[in-house]
Amino acid sequence: MNILYRIINKIFTLIDDFKHKVYLQTCINNGLKLGENVSIRNGVSLGSEPFLVTIGDGSRIASGTTFVTHSGATVNMRKIAGYEEVRNFGRIKIGKNCAVGSNCVILQDVELGDNCILGANSVLSESMPSNTVFAGNPAKYVCEIEDYGDFLLKTNVNYPIELEQDRKKLNDWLKKNLIEKYKVAK
Repeated sequence: MNILYRIINKIFTLIDDFKHKVYLQTCINNGLKLGENVSIRNGVSLGSEPFLVTIGDGSRIASGTTFVTHSGATVNMRKIAGYEEVRNFGRIKIGKNCAVGSNCVILQDVELGDNCILGANSVLSESMPSNTVFAGNPAKYVCEIEDYGDFLLKTNVNYPIELEQDRKKLNDWLKKNLIEKYKVAK
């Protein structure tokens, strides 16, 4: 039975990957601008105007992220006297070497500079200067990228780097060697 589940899971994964490739290519055909070596995970929504989105070299966009290039509320606002002409569109620009965490929402007229990190589940409504980390809803400044890098070095997991060439071997190493430690409740 285990082999059957693995086969079914593989089939669904292949279908999801194919749908994602088709969606991404459709967005590119509609003007999405992607740099070199950009990673966009399955489940990302590039909005109804992908031609207003630019993503720089080496950036990574995690699953569940939504790019909002217009305000959908304008349709409702136009039904109110005095607001019949309301329209709202804006561009979104992600710089080089940025990481956008899972399930983020990035609103129109926002730019992430180079080397930025946006924490998971954040709603970004203001631009991020280069080399910064933002998180939250609404997303706010957390620290400089070097501060976050220093924190990561303190919590670094040391394993033989050559294991990164074989994910199965790396996973086996982690199962056997990663100690059980958890953050202390506050």
